[in-house]
Amino acid sequence: MAKAKIPVILDTDLGTDIDDTWALAMMLKSPELDVKLVVSDTHDTVYRSRVIAKLLQVAGRTDIPVGVGISQKTNGGGQAAWVEGYRLGDYPGTVRDDGVQAIIDTIMGSPEPITLICIGPVPNIAAALRTEPAIAGKARFVGMHGSVARGYGDGQPAAAEYNVAEDPVSCRAAFEAPWLQRVITPLDTCGRVRLDGARYQQVIASTDPIMKAVVDNYRVWAASHKDIDPQTRSTVLYDTVAVHLAFSTRFLTMKRMGVAVTDKGMTVPDPKGPAIDVATDWKDLDGYCDYLVKRLLAPVCR
Repeated sequence: MAKAKIPVILDTDLGTDIDDTWALAMMLKSPELDVKLVVSDTHDTVYRSRVIAKLLQVAGRTDIPVGVGISQKTNGGGQAAWVEGYRLGDYPGTVRDDGVQAIIDTIMGSPEPITLICIGPVPNIAAALRTEPAIAGKARFVGMHGSVARGYGDGQPAAAEYNVAEDPVSCRAAFEAPWLQRVITPLDTCGRVRLDGARYQQVIASTDPIMKAVVDNYRVWAASHKDIDPQTRSTVLYDTVAVHLAFSTRFLTMKRMGVAVTDKGMTVPDPKGPAIDVATDWKDLDGYCDYLVKRLLAPVCR
């Protein structure tokens, strides 16, 4: 008997760093997951939702609703050129203008627990918890958040990781909510994932529509990052690890620990903090990178 798919919601700031785009493609190619909703989070959420919607349309997954999260800005982002002329009204699927309520409705209306995959700052999640605290009792939280012992780059100490430091109050609220489970990949693990060499060349040579769209977005995004060459390697693919953790810990060393969020956006071990399953190290980073390429080159799941 086939194993039941895990129902998931993706809450994402896709459209800032390019790794969210790679993570969405990976999610769409993961047969373990049943994507119920994708919601844009933080800053210009209309722009983000346009990129999400067009990517879903390219992938042939317009059955997935798109939610527009809480907006703080209207300044677009690095992938704006890819969606020039594309409006949310062009999306053949459902668009929920109130992404926070869409999260609540999806979790509360599900007959089974939802896995909430969060790969950006989480003001949407904090707002959903304020509106309907009961969502925590019906969902798992899986996030790309924090820095425990390792920061940005080899040999660097723990740092205020962006997804936490952008909104520490919301992150603290998300961490402290009584979810069925809390799981995170901090910089200690996700900050070491990059594709280059033969692995990367396989990916950029793909004729798969969603991967062609990912690479096109990467090239558009890289135009404003002069130190990055999209022909030779990826950027750090932080968010793909959170997608993987939604259904497996196969390549990772996990440790349950109390974690506190400081006002400056640091995530520090604290026995009084909420208990979180933290991906602290890799058992097999090369194995994960090989797996990631294989997954990215697979067909989109229906």
